[in-house]
Amino acid sequence: MEISQIIPHIEVLIFASEKPLSSLDIVELINNTFGFLEERVMPDQVESALEGIREKYDSEFYPFEVKQSGGGWQFLTKPSFHSTIAQLNGDKFLKRLSNAALETLAIIAYKQPITKGEIEAIRGVNSDYSIQKLLEKELVLISGRNEHMPGKPLVYATSKNFMDYFGINSPADLPKIREVLAEQIVEGTIINPEDFMDQPVADIVAEDEVTEEIPKADVSDIAVNEEGELINKNEEGENNPSAQAPE
Repeated sequence: MEISQIIPHIEVLIFASEKPLSSLDIVELINNTFGFLEERVMPDQVESALEGIREKYDSEFYPFEVKQSGGGWQFLTKPSFHSTIAQLNGDKFLKRLSNAALETLAIIAYKQPITKGEIEAIRGVNSDYSIQKLLEKELVLISGRNEHMPGKPLVYATSKNFMDYFGINSPADLPKIREVLAEQIVEGTIINPEDFMDQPVADIVAEDEVTEEIPKADVSDIAVNEEGELINKNEEGENNPSAQAPE
């Protein structure tokens, strides 16, 4: 089957699906649709078709796009139209996670799978309420138990809803911590001497300046003696009687 024939079927599948569809899901659904044909659709054909669909809806003509999010392909509105969608969805769209919930979610996302005790060791506070809220919103899930810890505590991980909520396809798409830190500019604190004084430094320096004039030496009195040293002729004459004029 030609790729041009596959594309419309992929578009309607993604559009009608209530959940993100992976490439393998699409391959299976299309082959089930055309099961009477001997020529089956191959995964590489679907991948090529998806790339063409993605490029098609990247055009400025469309207010939505086809994007991998939440573990599969979805039709999503483009960011420039989010404020318009907010008017339709009202308070539901504007709901935000609390700082405590976001902090807990970030720890789970970067440290998963992780136990509640490990989360609380990092946060330094009890996290029962935050974890419960994240479970209710289906942003995290219980992925099993830690068999190597006493009591075999439950371990938590992010869900497909988490990836869909934040518009990523897998936890590997999260920004690296070192990249986030590299973007932060740490500026040093400038400390001025005036911060520790009642009087401006300029006034103190002005008071301490030496105002007396330094007498200038007469260059004509400078000479070189036989040893090659610079001497003052007047002082040499006073110290050397033979250099004085005869009476």
